[in-house]
Amino acid sequence: MNMTTSSPHADSTTQMRDYLPVPEAAFGPALNEQGYYVGRVERNLFWVTDGTYQSAFLATPDGVVLFDAPPTIGHNLRRAVDEVAAAEGIGNTVTHLVYSHHHADHAGAANLFGDDIVRIGHAETRRLLLRDNDATRPAPEVTFEDHYTLRVGGERVELAYHGPNHSPDNIYIHFPDHDAIMLIDIVNSGWVPIYNLNLSEDVPGYINAPDQAMSYPWKHFIGGHLGRLGTRDDLVLHQQYIGDIIDSSNAALGSIDPTPYFVKYGANAWAGVAGYLDAVTARAAAPVIAKYAGLLAAADIPAFTTSTTFAILQSIRLDQGAGSQVHP
Repeated sequence: MNMTTSSPHADSTTQMRDYLPVPEAAFGPALNEQGYYVGRVERNLFWVTDGTYQSAFLATPDGVVLFDAPPTIGHNLRRAVDEVAAAEGIGNTVTHLVYSHHHADHAGAANLFGDDIVRIGHAETRRLLLRDNDATRPAPEVTFEDHYTLRVGGERVELAYHGPNHSPDNIYIHFPDHDAIMLIDIVNSGWVPIYNLNLSEDVPGYINAPDQAMSYPWKHFIGGHLGRLGTRDDLVLHQQYIGDIIDSSNAALGSIDPTPYFVKYGANAWAGVAGYLDAVTARAAAPVIAKYAGLLAAADIPAFTTSTTFAILQSIRLDQGAGSQVHP
């Protein structure tokens, strides 16, 4: 008897679906041999990426100010700072670290820079990091509620909190003298958000955040993810994508009758709910996926736009009260 075997891994890879090529406009600069890229934003403001995550730093005569410390970049942050310091003929001591928010994927390498630095963040960031008790993310000692002006080495950075969005503590980091803004986990320049609006906790806050960002003067956008800097046009395209999901969701809510689902499933109420919400979500997401596939990278990955559509649908229902069925 002739028997052949195949590994479970091989079988699983053959089931992987194909997707559209990533649009050229979504790509950033090539990484170096160590797996990172560091580039100048303007003057002495620099950004670092590993192709998936982003950080930034301000190189001043009085020390380096680091903005976020993603663990996927990790020790390459130190290498990037050293590379720039050597090229610019300045010191490489990191004296300050600013947290955009408390999430570990953007702050999990904060401990690599020792204890002798000033850590700055929103008051809620401190509360959440003390709660999480993660040694890789020491809580900030310097906190603020609404606004904070950071001045180091003759440079100025404006930190502001405009309410919850991606997380309860996510802040706006404006570099007024460098024509740049840093707002993490809202807009993925050239790409769609991943699951559930980039895993955001406050849907209305997330939807409104780009408008708030656009109210600042800036040219360069540091969004925290993927391989290139963004522009104002990137935020406009993101807003169009989200706006189309909102419009399509409202239309789907008004066009699908929930009654047949609850009639079919009878006493199994959750089956009726699932059937109805899945149908509304699928109808709302389909035209958006078709429109943005090939325009925004990963728009053709159904789970991303579909889960984002579901999150927006539930916010329309729960935050705005649309689609509620009032018993006669």
